[in-house]
Amino acid sequence: MIIRTIAYPRAGLIGNPSDGYFGKTIAFAFRNFSAQIELWESPELELLPSRRDHSVFKGLKALHKDVKLHGYYGGFRLLKAAAKAFYEHCHERGIAMADKNFTMRYKSDIPNRVGLAGSSALITACVRGLMSFYGVTISRHSLANLVLRVENNELGIPAGLQDRVAQSYQGVVFMDFDRKLMDNRGYGEYEVLDPAKLPPLFIAYREDLSEGTEVYHNDLRARWQRGEPDVLEAIQFWADLTVKFRRALEAGDRAAMHEALNANFDKRASLYDVGEGNRDMVMTARQTGASAKFAGSGGAIVGIYDNEAMFAQLEAVFAPKGIRVIQPDFAPGLATGEQP
Repeated sequence: MIIRTIAYPRAGLIGNPSDGYFGKTIAFAFRNFSAQIELWESPELELLPSRRDHSVFKGLKALHKDVKLHGYYGGFRLLKAAAKAFYEHCHERGIAMADKNFTMRYKSDIPNRVGLAGSSALITACVRGLMSFYGVTISRHSLANLVLRVENNELGIPAGLQDRVAQSYQGVVFMDFDRKLMDNRGYGEYEVLDPAKLPPLFIAYREDLSEGTEVYHNDLRARWQRGEPDVLEAIQFWADLTVKFRRALEAGDRAAMHEALNANFDKRASLYDVGEGNRDMVMTARQTGASAKFAGSGGAIVGIYDNEAMFAQLEAVFAPKGIRVIQPDFAPGLATGEQP
């Protein structure tokens, strides 16, 4: 029997990057792309390579392009780290696991290194596959924590919980990472919202701006740990902005939601150099009347547009710049214990 599991990219809608600093955010998972795992029982444990793991190239130019798109590592390190952390999770909790091996392969069409959480999607799909193969139940909030553990502890990738929570719960998720909650029980307050209440959203991305999330987050975390006043103020600003956005969402106040998304990016851009390519992508979207902010840490943006004519305008202004724009297909929220 072949076990198949899936996880989706996410876009940080409002409040990011305050999730790693006891803030509040809203994010959503969407089905335009996916990371998929297949595994089956076999005599030995084997991880099969995917197209992101090859080491033979047509030439130096091809190698250069591959590294720009995928970094220096493919999916192997993610799968190995996920399997190691899953084993430790079960061992630490005294969860019995059958003595059997598997062969695992993966595929992902999530644009790489553009801030759409492709790495955590692959790890999430991997852990879901292992849960099914070994008959282990892990709650949604614990799954998010386990995926973050893989990235933080095993791979040294600095990140917060937002992406992993959105991918574990799916749908549109409001997240409150209150310090007391995080310190006392290890996870925040998570609530799946009704996506039907959202205004029309777009996501745009360009892979030539790809850069690992660690480039930005390393600097922000160091500044936060030093207690720099402008960083501390920004974290609170983003958390408060999330609450304002949710109120506007409930009231159907699209103008206030537009304003909140723009303010989210503007505050971020005031803290560090976001790069001319990223800034141009945001400003190009805004010239059409749409709002725009980072979906993650750069390379992709998310925003609100008013109607199909404005979306067509977004397509027209982005196309000459090599930027793709899509309308996100929200992944349905999962009930407790449900697997996608």
